[in-house]
Amino acid sequence: MKTVLVTGGSGLVGRFIVDDLRKHGWMVTIAGRTPPAAGDQPPDVSFQPLDLDPAADFSAATAGFDALVHAGFSHAAGRYRGGEGKDVRGFWDRNCLASLRLFEAAGETGVGRIVFLSSRAVYGRQRPGLRLTEKTRCHPDTHYGLVKFACEQFLQSLADNSGLAVASLRSTGVYGTPYAGATHKWNTLIRDYLAGRTVAPRLGTEVHGRDVATAIRILLEAPREALADGIYNVSDLLLDRHDILLPVHLHLNCPHPLPERADASAYNAMETSKLRQLGWQPGGRPLFDRTMAEMIAAQSGSS
Repeated sequence: MKTVLVTGGSGLVGRFIVDDLRKHGWMVTIAGRTPPAAGDQPPDVSFQPLDLDPAADFSAATAGFDALVHAGFSHAAGRYRGGEGKDVRGFWDRNCLASLRLFEAAGETGVGRIVFLSSRAVYGRQRPGLRLTEKTRCHPDTHYGLVKFACEQFLQSLADNSGLAVASLRSTGVYGTPYAGATHKWNTLIRDYLAGRTVAPRLGTEVHGRDVATAIRILLEAPREALADGIYNVSDLLLDRHDILLPVHLHLNCPHPLPERADASAYNAMETSKLRQLGWQPGGRPLFDRTMAEMIAAQSGSS
């Protein structure tokens, strides 16, 4: 059985990753600052303390694992872009410098493959309507995007110099609830709409956490020669807030008007054919519809 260390395994996306890997025969260890809450960690999953401290020695943490999935990230609560808050230096130290040292330690202790959870934020501002491929030139314009891009570049240089197999997964927004009772990303949006508060038009690309987890497992298990240059987009649906709230409007008979649709013509959607060539297939609209039905049922049950 192959072993994998998953940083950030207790987070929203991390929980999907851990659940998928353990179901597919991996022996999983979660790494983070604090262990999962009592009863919230599967019995066959271990926990290992790990803080994103640039002064830490990560050798002991990474030793003995076949693979590393780095999904851990330190940021202001509820924020990724803008997640540096007032501590820009600390944000870079914890998320960039500490990550680089974690990657180095993994390579030195015999980890054979690293998958890094990156972000579409690395692309930054692009020409309106341009479809983003892995070859699109990056112009990160936030600390979040800059940190992710720096980690990608370092990880690739480490692979070039050491022969380590690596992949960076540029994820768009992630939706879904990893376990019953968990707060999902659209909880506030739905509450605001049901309360009759004004909801501004907005759209964005989304992918279910389950599909992100599947993509990570594919990148861990794919033949080394199939990883190409190690950069992959993961995205599924272009969703407007109107689309997200429409099933809420219909199923809960909400009288409030839906927000107007945003202009989709200028949006930079992500191309995912490279990941699909490895066998990845997202859940698409059917998975979105099922997930929304679950969220609405939970929302109505709690109101």
